[in-house]
Amino acid sequence: MTQDFQRHNGSPSSSGKAFVIYPAIVTKETSDPFAEEARLEEACGLALAIDLDVTHSEVIRLRSPRPATLIGSGSVETLASMIQAKKPDLVVMDTALTPIQQRNLEKAWKCKVIDRTGLILEIFGARARTSEGSLQVELAALMYQKSRLVRSWTHLERQRGGLGFIGGPGETQLEMDRRLITERIVKIKKELAQVKRTRALHRRARRRVPYPIVALVGYTNAGKSTLFNRLTKAEVFAKDLLFATLDPTMRSLKLPSGREVILSDTVGFISDLPTQLIAAFHATLEEVLEADLILHVRDISHPQSDNQNQDVRKVLEEMGLTSSLEEGMIEVLNKVDLLPSLDDMPAPPRHRVFVSALTGKGVDDLLLRIDERLAMAEKIYAYELPFEAGEALAWLHAHGDIQTQDETETGISVVVRMSPVNAHRFEKKYLTEDNARHYASS
Repeated sequence: MTQDFQRHNGSPSSSGKAFVIYPAIVTKETSDPFAEEARLEEACGLALAIDLDVTHSEVIRLRSPRPATLIGSGSVETLASMIQAKKPDLVVMDTALTPIQQRNLEKAWKCKVIDRTGLILEIFGARARTSEGSLQVELAALMYQKSRLVRSWTHLERQRGGLGFIGGPGETQLEMDRRLITERIVKIKKELAQVKRTRALHRRARRRVPYPIVALVGYTNAGKSTLFNRLTKAEVFAKDLLFATLDPTMRSLKLPSGREVILSDTVGFISDLPTQLIAAFHATLEEVLEADLILHVRDISHPQSDNQNQDVRKVLEEMGLTSSLEEGMIEVLNKVDLLPSLDDMPAPPRHRVFVSALTGKGVDDLLLRIDERLAMAEKIYAYELPFEAGEALAWLHAHGDIQTQDETETGISVVVRMSPVNAHRFEKKYLTEDNARHYASS
Protein backbone atom coordinates (compact mmCIF):
# COMPACT_ATOMS: atom_id res chain seq x y z
CA MET A 1 0.00 0.00 0.00
CA THR A 2 1.70 3.20 -1.08
CA GLN A 3 0.82 6.82 -1.58
CA ASP A 4 2.85 9.39 -3.49
CA PHE A 5 2.07 13.04 -2.92
CA GLN A 6 3.61 16.45 -2.21
CA ARG A 7 2.75 18.08 1.07
CA HIS A 8 4.33 21.47 0.56
CA ASN A 9 5.16 21.38 -3.12
CA GLY A 10 8.77 22.05 -2.21
CA SER A 11 7.91 25.38 -0.60
CA PRO A 12 10.71 27.33 1.10
CA SER A 13 9.04 26.77 4.49
CA SER A 14 9.58 23.02 4.19
CA SER A 15 12.17 21.72 6.64
CA GLY A 16 13.14 18.80 4.40
CA LYS A 17 11.86 15.90 2.33
CA ALA A 18 10.69 12.79 4.13
CA PHE A 19 9.48 9.25 3.57
CA VAL A 20 6.81 8.08 6.03
CA ILE A 21 6.57 4.31 6.61
CA TYR A 22 3.99 2.59 8.81
CA PRO A 23 4.98 -1.02 9.62
CA ALA A 24 1.67 -2.75 10.40
CA ILE A 25 1.91 -6.10 12.19
CA VAL A 26 -1.17 -7.98 11.01
CA THR A 27 -2.85 -11.34 11.47
CA LYS A 28 -6.11 -12.71 10.10
CA GLU A 29 -7.84 -11.46 13.24
CA THR A 30 -6.29 -7.97 13.29
CA SER A 31 -6.22 -7.10 9.59
CA ASP A 32 -7.90 -3.71 9.04
CA PRO A 33 -6.81 -1.85 5.88
CA PHE A 34 -8.91 1.21 6.77
CA ALA A 35 -7.25 1.53 10.18
CA GLU A 36 -3.83 1.12 8.56
CA GLU A 37 -4.53 3.91 6.07
CA ALA A 38 -5.82 6.14 8.87
CA ARG A 39 -2.67 5.51 10.89
CA LEU A 40 -0.52 6.30 7.84
CA GLU A 41 -2.45 9.52 7.25
CA GLU A 42 -1.96 10.48 10.91
CA ALA A 43 1.79 9.83 10.62
CA CYS A 44 1.92 12.09 7.55
CA GLY A 45 0.04 14.72 9.55
CA LEU A 46 2.65 14.47 12.30
CA ALA A 47 5.38 15.02 9.70
CA LEU A 48 3.47 17.98 8.29
CA ALA A 49 3.30 19.49 11.80
CA ILE A 50 7.05 20.20 11.61
CA ASP A 51 6.93 21.30 7.97
CA LEU A 52 8.33 18.13 6.46
CA ASP A 53 7.63 17.61 2.76
CA VAL A 54 6.31 14.03 2.56
CA THR A 55 7.33 12.74 -0.88
CA HIS A 56 6.37 9.10 -0.27
CA SER A 57 4.29 7.23 2.29
CA GLU A 58 3.63 3.54 2.56
CA VAL A 59 2.13 0.84 4.77
CA ILE A 60 4.38 -2.24 5.07
CA ARG A 61 2.46 -5.22 6.39
CA LEU A 62 4.36 -7.65 8.63
CA ARG A 63 3.47 -10.96 10.21
CA SER A 64 6.18 -10.55 12.84
CA PRO A 65 8.88 -7.94 13.50
CA ARG A 66 12.52 -8.65 12.61
CA PRO A 67 14.91 -8.03 15.55
CA ALA A 68 17.58 -6.44 13.32
CA THR A 69 15.54 -4.13 11.05
CA LEU A 70 11.89 -4.58 12.10
CA ILE A 71 10.80 -4.99 8.45
CA GLY A 72 11.91 -7.75 6.09
CA SER A 73 15.09 -7.63 4.01
CA GLY A 74 13.09 -7.37 0.77
CA SER A 75 11.30 -4.24 1.98
CA VAL A 76 14.60 -2.78 3.21
CA GLU A 77 16.18 -3.26 -0.24
CA THR A 78 13.14 -1.90 -2.12
CA LEU A 79 13.06 1.21 0.04
CA ALA A 80 16.83 1.60 -0.32
CA SER A 81 16.39 1.89 -4.11
CA MET A 82 13.59 4.47 -3.72
CA ILE A 83 15.62 6.45 -1.17
CA GLN A 84 18.61 6.50 -3.50
CA ALA A 85 16.40 7.80 -6.33
CA LYS A 86 14.36 10.41 -4.42
CA LYS A 87 17.03 11.31 -1.82
CA PRO A 88 14.84 12.25 1.17
CA ASP A 89 16.46 13.96 4.13
CA LEU A 90 14.65 11.74 6.60
CA VAL A 91 12.74 8.47 6.90
CA VAL A 92 10.01 8.37 9.55
CA MET A 93 9.14 4.89 10.82
CA ASP A 94 5.73 5.24 12.47
CA THR A 95 6.43 2.78 15.27
CA ALA A 96 8.85 2.34 18.16
CA LEU A 97 12.32 1.31 16.96
CA THR A 98 15.01 -0.19 19.14
CA PRO A 99 18.41 1.55 18.96
CA ILE A 100 19.80 -1.42 17.01
CA GLN A 101 16.97 -1.35 14.46
CA GLN A 102 17.39 2.39 14.01
CA ARG A 103 21.15 2.03 13.46
CA ASN A 104 20.77 -0.86 10.99
CA LEU A 105 18.16 0.97 8.92
CA GLU A 106 20.33 4.08 8.76
CA LYS A 107 23.25 1.96 7.55
CA ALA A 108 21.12 0.23 4.91
CA TRP A 109 19.48 3.40 3.61
CA LYS A 110 22.36 5.85 4.22
CA CYS A 111 19.77 8.27 5.51
CA LYS A 112 18.64 9.61 8.89
CA VAL A 113 15.86 7.49 10.43
CA ILE A 114 13.60 8.46 13.34
CA ASP A 115 10.74 6.55 14.94
CA ARG A 116 7.32 7.70 16.15
CA THR A 117 8.63 8.79 19.54
CA GLY A 118 11.43 10.82 17.95
CA LEU A 119 8.97 12.53 15.59
CA ILE A 120 6.54 13.46 18.38
CA LEU A 121 9.44 14.80 20.45
CA GLU A 122 10.45 17.00 17.50
CA ILE A 123 6.90 18.37 17.31
CA PHE A 124 6.71 18.97 21.04
CA GLY A 125 10.07 20.73 20.95
CA ALA A 126 8.82 23.05 18.20
CA ARG A 127 5.47 23.76 19.94
CA ALA A 128 6.50 24.32 23.58
CA ARG A 129 6.17 27.99 24.45
CA THR A 130 6.39 28.25 28.25
CA SER A 131 9.39 27.38 30.38
CA GLU A 132 7.41 24.48 31.90
CA GLY A 133 6.58 23.09 28.47
CA SER A 134 10.21 23.36 27.38
CA LEU A 135 11.37 21.54 30.51
CA GLN A 136 8.87 18.75 29.99
CA VAL A 137 9.92 18.28 26.37
CA GLU A 138 13.62 18.34 27.27
CA LEU A 139 13.10 15.75 30.00
CA ALA A 140 11.26 13.41 27.61
CA ALA A 141 13.94 13.92 24.93
CA LEU A 142 16.80 13.20 27.32
CA MET A 143 15.13 10.05 28.64
CA TYR A 144 14.67 8.90 25.04
CA GLN A 145 18.19 9.87 24.00
CA LYS A 146 19.87 8.19 26.95
CA SER A 147 19.07 4.72 25.60
CA ARG A 148 20.44 5.64 22.17
CA LEU A 149 23.82 7.11 23.08
CA VAL A 150 25.64 4.01 21.90
CA ARG A 151 24.74 4.90 18.29
CA SER A 152 26.48 8.25 18.41
CA TRP A 153 29.89 7.28 19.72
CA THR A 154 30.81 3.89 18.25
CA HIS A 155 34.00 5.38 16.78
CA LEU A 156 35.40 6.17 20.23
CA GLU A 157 37.59 3.78 22.19
CA ARG A 158 35.97 1.92 25.06
CA GLN A 159 37.69 2.25 28.38
CA ARG A 160 39.92 -0.74 29.09
CA GLY A 161 40.44 -2.19 32.54
CA GLY A 162 41.33 -5.28 34.53
CA LEU A 163 44.61 -6.88 35.62
CA GLY A 164 47.45 -6.98 33.13
CA PHE A 165 46.38 -3.87 31.21
CA ILE A 166 47.59 -0.30 31.46
CA GLY A 167 44.01 0.92 31.47
CA GLY A 168 41.98 3.10 29.21
CA PRO A 169 42.28 6.82 28.58
CA GLY A 170 39.87 7.66 31.39
CA GLU A 171 36.22 8.60 30.92
CA THR A 172 35.10 7.95 27.36
CA GLN A 173 32.86 10.34 25.46
CA LEU A 174 30.02 7.85 25.76
CA GLU A 175 30.32 7.70 29.54
CA MET A 176 30.69 11.46 29.77
CA ASP A 177 27.55 12.04 27.72
CA ARG A 178 25.59 9.51 29.77
CA ARG A 179 26.74 11.17 32.99
CA LEU A 180 25.88 14.67 31.73
CA ILE A 181 22.46 13.54 30.55
CA THR A 182 21.77 11.85 33.89
CA GLU A 183 22.77 15.01 35.77
CA ARG A 184 20.55 17.14 33.52
CA ILE A 185 17.61 14.76 34.00
CA VAL A 186 17.96 15.03 37.79
CA LYS A 187 18.07 18.84 37.56
CA ILE A 188 15.00 19.04 35.29
CA LYS A 189 13.03 16.69 37.54
CA LYS A 190 13.79 18.99 40.50
CA GLU A 191 12.63 22.03 38.51
CA LEU A 192 9.44 20.24 37.44
CA ALA A 193 8.85 19.20 41.05
CA GLN A 194 8.92 22.91 41.91
CA VAL A 195 6.45 23.56 39.09
CA LYS A 196 4.22 20.84 40.55
CA ARG A 197 4.37 22.47 43.99
CA THR A 198 3.58 25.88 42.49
CA ARG A 199 0.64 24.43 40.57
CA ALA A 200 -0.63 22.82 43.78
CA LEU A 201 -0.44 26.21 45.52
CA HIS A 202 -2.45 27.77 42.69
CA ARG A 203 -5.06 25.03 43.03
CA ARG A 204 -5.30 25.65 46.78
CA ALA A 205 -5.70 29.37 46.07
CA ARG A 206 -8.53 28.60 43.63
CA ARG A 207 -10.22 26.47 46.30
CA ARG A 208 -10.12 29.41 48.70
CA VAL A 209 -12.11 31.38 46.14
CA PRO A 210 -13.54 28.20 44.69
CA TYR A 211 -14.77 27.85 41.15
CA PRO A 212 -15.48 24.49 39.52
CA ILE A 213 -12.75 23.34 37.12
CA VAL A 214 -13.85 22.10 33.68
CA ALA A 215 -11.03 20.45 31.69
CA LEU A 216 -10.96 19.88 27.94
CA VAL A 217 -9.33 16.61 26.87
CA GLY A 218 -9.30 14.76 23.59
CA TYR A 219 -7.35 13.36 20.70
CA THR A 220 -4.98 15.80 19.08
CA ASN A 221 -6.65 17.91 16.38
CA ALA A 222 -10.14 17.13 17.71
CA GLY A 223 -10.81 20.87 18.01
CA LYS A 224 -10.19 21.50 21.73
CA SER A 225 -8.46 24.85 21.27
CA THR A 226 -11.05 26.05 18.75
CA LEU A 227 -13.81 25.15 21.22
CA PHE A 228 -11.86 26.79 24.05
CA ASN A 229 -11.64 30.01 22.01
CA ARG A 230 -15.34 29.83 21.11
CA LEU A 231 -16.42 29.41 24.74
CA THR A 232 -14.07 31.91 26.39
CA LYS A 233 -13.45 34.42 23.55
CA ALA A 234 -9.74 33.72 24.05
CA GLU A 235 -7.12 33.67 21.30
CA VAL A 236 -5.31 30.40 21.97
CA PHE A 237 -3.38 29.20 18.90
CA ALA A 238 -5.67 26.82 17.01
CA LYS A 239 -4.82 25.36 13.63
CA ASP A 240 -5.55 22.22 11.61
CA LEU A 241 -2.32 20.62 12.79
CA LEU A 242 -1.57 17.74 15.12
CA PHE A 243 -0.38 19.07 18.50
CA ALA A 244 -1.04 22.70 17.52
CA THR A 245 -0.90 23.64 21.23
CA LEU A 246 0.97 22.07 24.13
CA ASP A 247 0.95 24.39 27.10
CA PRO A 248 -2.18 24.37 29.29
CA THR A 249 -4.35 27.49 29.27
CA MET A 250 -7.04 28.49 31.78
CA ARG A 251 -9.80 31.07 31.43
CA SER A 252 -12.94 31.91 33.38
CA LEU A 253 -16.30 31.07 31.81
CA LYS A 254 -19.78 32.19 32.87
CA LEU A 255 -22.54 29.62 32.38
CA PRO A 256 -26.21 30.41 31.60
CA SER A 257 -27.16 30.05 35.29
CA GLY A 258 -24.64 32.72 36.22
CA ARG A 259 -22.29 30.13 37.70
CA GLU A 260 -18.62 30.85 36.96
CA VAL A 261 -16.19 28.05 36.15
CA ILE A 262 -12.54 27.81 35.13
CA LEU A 263 -12.06 26.18 31.73
CA SER A 264 -8.73 24.43 31.15
CA ASP A 265 -7.34 23.49 27.73
CA THR A 266 -4.79 20.64 27.86
CA VAL A 267 -2.37 18.87 25.52
CA GLY A 268 -3.94 16.50 22.99
CA PHE A 269 -3.57 12.73 23.20
CA ILE A 270 -2.61 10.35 20.43
CA SER A 271 -2.43 6.60 19.87
CA ASP A 272 0.75 4.98 21.16
CA LEU A 273 1.64 8.14 23.09
CA PRO A 274 5.26 7.60 24.19
CA THR A 275 5.58 6.71 27.84
CA GLN A 276 8.34 9.32 28.21
CA LEU A 277 5.84 12.03 27.26
CA ILE A 278 3.12 10.80 29.63
CA ALA A 279 5.66 10.89 32.46
CA ALA A 280 7.10 14.27 31.46
CA PHE A 281 3.69 15.95 31.08
CA HIS A 282 2.28 14.56 34.31
CA ALA A 283 2.41 17.99 35.97
CA THR A 284 0.29 19.42 33.15
CA LEU A 285 -2.15 16.50 33.15
CA GLU A 286 -2.70 16.92 36.89
CA GLU A 287 -5.10 19.74 35.96
CA VAL A 288 -7.33 17.01 34.53
CA LEU A 289 -7.07 15.01 37.76
CA GLU A 290 -8.29 18.02 39.73
CA ALA A 291 -11.18 18.86 37.40
CA ASP A 292 -14.79 18.81 38.63
CA LEU A 293 -15.97 17.99 35.10
CA ILE A 294 -14.16 16.67 32.00
CA LEU A 295 -15.21 17.59 28.47
CA HIS A 296 -13.97 14.88 26.11
CA VAL A 297 -13.83 16.58 22.71
CA ARG A 298 -14.12 14.10 19.83
CA ASP A 299 -13.84 14.67 16.08
CA ILE A 300 -17.09 12.93 15.11
CA SER A 301 -16.30 13.39 11.40
CA HIS A 302 -13.09 11.34 11.61
CA PRO A 303 -13.41 7.76 10.29
CA GLN A 304 -11.42 6.48 13.27
CA SER A 305 -13.35 8.48 15.89
CA ASP A 306 -14.23 5.37 17.92
CA ASN A 307 -10.60 4.19 17.99
CA GLN A 308 -9.45 7.68 19.01
CA ASN A 309 -12.04 7.61 21.80
CA GLN A 310 -10.52 4.37 23.11
CA ASP A 311 -6.99 5.81 22.93
CA VAL A 312 -8.00 8.85 25.01
CA ARG A 313 -9.84 6.73 27.56
CA LYS A 314 -6.82 4.44 27.87
CA VAL A 315 -4.57 7.38 28.79
CA LEU A 316 -7.17 8.72 31.25
CA GLU A 317 -7.43 5.30 32.88
CA GLU A 318 -3.63 5.17 33.17
CA MET A 319 -3.87 8.50 35.01
CA GLY A 320 -6.30 6.94 37.51
CA LEU A 321 -9.53 8.53 36.23
CA THR A 322 -11.52 5.32 35.72
CA SER A 323 -14.35 6.33 38.07
CA SER A 324 -14.69 9.78 36.45
CA LEU A 325 -15.07 8.50 32.89
CA GLU A 326 -18.84 8.04 33.25
CA GLU A 327 -19.83 10.18 36.24
CA GLY A 328 -17.77 13.29 35.58
CA MET A 329 -17.49 13.48 31.80
CA ILE A 330 -19.42 14.96 28.88
CA GLU A 331 -18.55 13.74 25.38
CA VAL A 332 -18.46 16.73 23.03
CA LEU A 333 -18.98 15.38 19.50
CA ASN A 334 -17.28 18.15 17.53
CA LYS A 335 -17.02 19.04 13.82
CA VAL A 336 -20.65 18.26 12.98
CA ASP A 337 -20.31 20.89 10.24
CA LEU A 338 -18.25 18.31 8.32
CA LEU A 339 -21.03 15.70 8.44
CA PRO A 340 -23.54 15.43 5.57
CA SER A 341 -26.51 15.59 7.95
CA LEU A 342 -27.45 15.01 11.57
CA ASP A 343 -31.02 14.02 10.68
CA ASP A 344 -30.20 10.32 10.42
CA MET A 345 -28.24 10.24 13.68
CA PRO A 346 -30.03 9.30 16.91
CA ALA A 347 -30.40 11.97 19.56
CA PRO A 348 -27.38 11.81 21.86
CA PRO A 349 -27.82 10.71 25.50
CA ARG A 350 -27.45 13.27 28.28
CA HIS A 351 -23.70 12.72 28.57
CA ARG A 352 -23.14 13.63 24.88
CA VAL A 353 -23.72 16.77 22.83
CA PHE A 354 -23.21 17.61 19.14
CA VAL A 355 -21.31 20.83 18.44
CA SER A 356 -19.31 22.66 15.82
CA ALA A 357 -16.62 24.73 17.52
CA LEU A 358 -15.96 26.41 14.17
CA THR A 359 -19.52 27.62 13.47
CA GLY A 360 -20.87 27.73 17.03
CA LYS A 361 -23.62 25.19 16.40
CA GLY A 362 -24.61 23.37 19.59
CA VAL A 363 -22.39 25.49 21.87
CA ASP A 364 -25.37 26.92 23.78
CA ASP A 365 -26.62 23.38 24.38
CA LEU A 366 -23.16 22.40 25.62
CA LEU A 367 -23.16 25.26 28.14
CA LEU A 368 -26.55 24.11 29.42
CA ARG A 369 -25.24 20.53 29.76
CA ILE A 370 -22.21 21.76 31.72
CA ASP A 371 -24.55 23.71 34.00
CA GLU A 372 -26.75 20.64 34.42
CA ARG A 373 -23.87 18.31 35.23
CA LEU A 374 -22.37 20.69 37.80
CA ALA A 375 -25.82 21.16 39.33
CA MET A 376 -26.08 17.39 39.84
CA ALA A 377 -23.20 17.68 42.32
CA GLU A 378 -24.98 20.43 44.26
CA LYS A 379 -26.52 20.00 47.69
CA ILE A 380 -29.22 21.71 49.70
CA TYR A 381 -28.03 24.18 52.36
CA ALA A 382 -30.15 26.07 54.88
CA TYR A 383 -29.07 29.35 56.46
CA GLU A 384 -30.62 31.83 58.89
CA LEU A 385 -29.37 35.33 58.18
CA PRO A 386 -29.95 38.57 60.11
CA PHE A 387 -32.22 41.15 58.46
CA GLU A 388 -29.29 43.44 57.69
CA ALA A 389 -27.34 40.72 55.78
CA GLY A 390 -28.52 41.97 52.39
CA GLU A 391 -25.14 41.48 50.73
CA ALA A 392 -24.97 37.83 51.84
CA LEU A 393 -28.52 37.21 50.59
CA ALA A 394 -27.67 38.78 47.21
CA TRP A 395 -24.60 36.55 47.00
CA LEU A 396 -26.74 33.43 47.50
CA HIS A 397 -29.13 34.59 44.77
CA ALA A 398 -26.20 35.13 42.40
CA HIS A 399 -24.38 31.85 43.09
CA GLY A 400 -27.12 29.40 44.04
CA ASP A 401 -30.67 28.34 43.30
CA ILE A 402 -32.94 29.66 46.07
CA GLN A 403 -35.50 27.01 47.07
CA THR A 404 -37.31 28.96 49.79
CA GLN A 405 -36.86 32.33 51.47
CA ASP A 406 -38.92 33.25 54.55
CA GLU A 407 -38.81 35.93 57.21
CA THR A 408 -38.73 34.75 60.81
CA GLU A 409 -38.81 36.62 64.09
CA THR A 410 -35.01 36.79 64.20
CA GLY A 411 -34.04 37.14 60.54
CA ILE A 412 -34.32 35.56 57.08
CA SER A 413 -34.48 31.80 56.64
CA VAL A 414 -33.01 30.68 53.29
CA VAL A 415 -32.85 27.22 51.70
CA VAL A 416 -30.53 27.20 48.70
CA ARG A 417 -29.15 24.60 46.29
CA MET A 418 -25.49 25.12 45.36
CA SER A 419 -22.19 23.35 44.94
CA PRO A 420 -20.09 22.41 47.96
CA VAL A 421 -17.33 24.73 46.77
CA ASN A 422 -19.73 27.70 46.69
CA ALA A 423 -21.12 26.73 50.08
CA HIS A 424 -17.59 26.77 51.49
CA ARG A 425 -16.94 30.09 49.81
CA PHE A 426 -20.15 31.63 51.19
CA GLU A 427 -19.62 30.39 54.73
CA LYS A 428 -16.04 31.60 54.85
CA LYS A 429 -17.03 35.04 53.56
CA TYR A 430 -20.27 35.74 55.40
CA LEU A 431 -20.96 33.36 58.26
CA THR A 432 -19.56 34.36 61.60
CA GLU A 433 -20.89 33.85 65.12
CA ASP A 434 -21.86 37.52 65.24
CA ASN A 435 -23.96 37.93 62.11
CA ALA A 436 -25.36 34.55 61.07
CA ARG A 437 -26.11 31.01 62.12
CA HIS A 438 -25.70 27.98 59.87
CA TYR A 439 -28.45 25.85 61.35
CA ALA A 440 -28.74 22.93 58.94
CA SER A 441 -27.38 21.50 55.73
CA SER A 442 -27.82 18.28 53.81
